[in-house]
Amino acid sequence: MTLSERRKRILVVAEAANPEWASVPLVGWSLCQALREVVDAHVVTQARNRDAILRAGWREGIDFTTIDSETVAKPMWRFDSWLRKLTGLGWTTTSALAALPYYYFEHLLWKKFGPRVRAGDFDIVHRVTPLSPTTPSLLANRCKKAKVPFVLGPLNGGVPWPPGYDNVRRREGEWLSYVRDAYKLLPGYKSTRSAASAIIVGSRATREQLSATVHDRAIYVPENAIDPERFKSSVQGPVGAPLRVAFVGRLVPYKGADILIDASRDLLQNGRLILDIIGDGPEMPLLRRKVEEFGLGEQVRLDGWVDHTQLERRLVDSDVLAFPSIREFGGGVVLEAMALGLVPIVVDYAGPAELVTESTGHRIPIGNRVELVERFRQTLTQLVDNPHTIRPLGERARRRVFDKFTWQAKASQMNEVYSWVLGQAPMPDFGMPFPDESED
Repeated sequence: MTLSERRKRILVVAEAANPEWASVPLVGWSLCQALREVVDAHVVTQARNRDAILRAGWREGIDFTTIDSETVAKPMWRFDSWLRKLTGLGWTTTSALAALPYYYFEHLLWKKFGPRVRAGDFDIVHRVTPLSPTTPSLLANRCKKAKVPFVLGPLNGGVPWPPGYDNVRRREGEWLSYVRDAYKLLPGYKSTRSAASAIIVGSRATREQLSATVHDRAIYVPENAIDPERFKSSVQGPVGAPLRVAFVGRLVPYKGADILIDASRDLLQNGRLILDIIGDGPEMPLLRRKVEEFGLGEQVRLDGWVDHTQLERRLVDSDVLAFPSIREFGGGVVLEAMALGLVPIVVDYAGPAELVTESTGHRIPIGNRVELVERFRQTLTQLVDNPHTIRPLGERARRRVFDKFTWQAKASQMNEVYSWVLGQAPMPDFGMPFPDESED
């Protein structure tokens, strides 16, 4: 049977893939699960994910294989936790330190699967996670030597800090971001890109970081999506008063929950708006002080984190998602809110701005903190004064997500990339960002 007559055989490398966790592990799991519907995919992941994947019904050795790299990964994780607690360093430090255990993970993976790759058991090797563009892959060059195409991505990250927020950068402990390009000196960085047959980029910012020499192999596909089975309900009925606004995210400086409280202060005090802040983190004491200082106890809900599986039930009580994050890579929560029919308000900078269009929400121009507070205040006031505009926007937002941002759609997009890499179809161009329905 020829390649065109059978399903493609893909070795999917997803070091982080876990159905019971959030963030990158959930992205890895969700994409791997969707890929299995369109190709013959065998998933390789880290041993820490084994039990959760088995509980999800997958068969070890048939559907997936685990690699136990804990000899290096566990002490490095402990060192990273100790270092961040001691110094206050941020996530850039974690990304930098993650490269060492990942090299070891790929070393063990190649010992196990290298002979099968060289024997032609797989048509393509696709590294799904890590998502960070700073983590090289030594597999790329090995696959090139074995004459098996290597697909990398989706990659996302490295969005520059916007001007005027150095104080936030320091509060986040992102000292390494000042010398972030140093990751290009890591072993395998150049060969990862030069040997890859396709590089999937999750944002325009990530594409801009790539050398122009590989732009002809870079394909834009945002990494986040939603599972339609988890978003069967939606916001219902007319918009009432007061307007109900939600924020979802870790309570850390760059997410901007404090910006949202300041922007909505007058509307909250006048009883025209209710704010539900869903999340927890080091900024919680600051937010509680603001609520107390402004006398907003009856108008602001600040009761901590909600399990990811319960987020839908909580969000459908709101009309709008306000998300003033100033440096967001992906913005998965924005898609989840849109899938429920909420109107998103996001900063027109980086990831979320590529998910939201003029016909599905509001993109607030980036500026300094004072400017951002004022612009969010104006938009919230506009919505409070014109509630009839909210449901039509939310309905279009929901249609956009179910059309272009489901995991099934993502798997189909990846399959088109595979077909191009294998010479079966032209190079796909899905738009950057994805066009709105009115632009199709």
